[in-house]
Formats: sequence, structure tokens, C-alpha cells
Amino acid sequence: MAKNKTKKIITVIGARPQFIKVAPVSKEIAKHSNLQEIIVHTGQHYGSGMLKVFFEDLEIPEPDYNLDIGSASHAVQTDEIMKRLEEVLIKEKPDLVLIYGDTNSTLAGALTATKLHIPFAHVEAGLRSFNMKMPEEVNRIVADRLSSLLFAPTRIAVENLNKEGTSEGVYNTGDVMYDVALYSSSMAKESEKRKAVS
Repeated sequence: MAKNKTKKIITVIGARPQFIKVAPVSKEIAKHSNLQEIIVHTGQHYGSGMLKVFFEDLEIPEPDYNLDIGSASHAVQTDEIMKRLEEVLIKEKPDLVLIYGDTNSTLAGALTATKLHIPFAHVEAGLRSFNMKMPEEVNRIVADRLSSLLFAPTRIAVENLNKEGTSEGVYNTGDVMYDVALYSSSMAKESEKRKAVS
């Protein structure tokens, strides 16, 4: 009997909130021996101090790729991410791309994966401000429209997607930020216990 082939997941993150959100998801992925996660940091938000705080304190694996995009206008930033991310996706040939939230990194990940015919999953799908003047709202809607799997944080987010005609591949998975809060609370309690003993 043939062994299950390892599935490769490329996680695209680039902004501070995404660094936090990826922590519980990466921990779950790591529990499965048949899954390999490759983290791509677009560099949309940057700084060595920031990487230390988020990646070390939340025990997030160090990124396998840093695209070093830096600051720019929405169009330029999205374009640069797409160009550099395309090279990574062609090289790594992932089975799935994982994107988070509503940033330029999110939009670039969605568009690049779609153009290369790679399925992708959107964490925090279905969130809406109903204000199309917000760049983030445009990013959310485009990502959700193109996504193969939509991981909605709330029942209302699921309803938003259904109202837009999207019901296939939609899952109410709960809020990853709540998962981070629970994990951080647990870590703080353990730290206090260690201090009390020492």
C-alpha cells in the first residue's frame, strides 16, 4: 500500500496581524506528518525587532522566504509581491496556498495563486465593512470570490458569503485571534507558575 504523499502548503503573510493569526494555524499544521508548511513573508511590514516579537514570542516558524517588499503604494506593493511570489510558487509547486485577512499581501496571494491555477484557502473569509472605499474591503471580496476554501470566523461571515452567492467550500472555523488569546493566556499562566517555583 502506497504511503500518503506529503502535501505542501505555502502560507503567505506580510502584515503584523497576520503574524499573530498564523501562530495557531501553523501549530496545527505541524501536528500532521503528511503536511509541509512553507512560510513566505512578503515584507509588507518589516523590521528585525518586529520579527523577533512575533515569530519568537508566538513560536512561529521562521519564514522560509522573505520577499523584502517594503513600503509603496497599494498598486506598486501588490505588483511587487505578485512578481516575487510567482517565482516562489513556480519553484515550490504547492498543493495549497494559505492567505489571511485583507491586506495587499492577501490580494497578491489570491491573484498569483489563481493565475497559476493553484487552489488557495482564505482565513477570515466573509468579513465585510460594506464600504468599498476601503482598500481592505476590495481585497476581502476579491480573495473570497477566487478562493477554493473559505474559513469564516463567525456565523455572520458565513451569511455574508451566502448572500454573495458563495456557499461551496465555506467553513465556520472560529476566530484565530481568539485561539491566539487562549494560547497567550496559557503561556502567561505557565510563566507565572515557573516564577513562583523559582
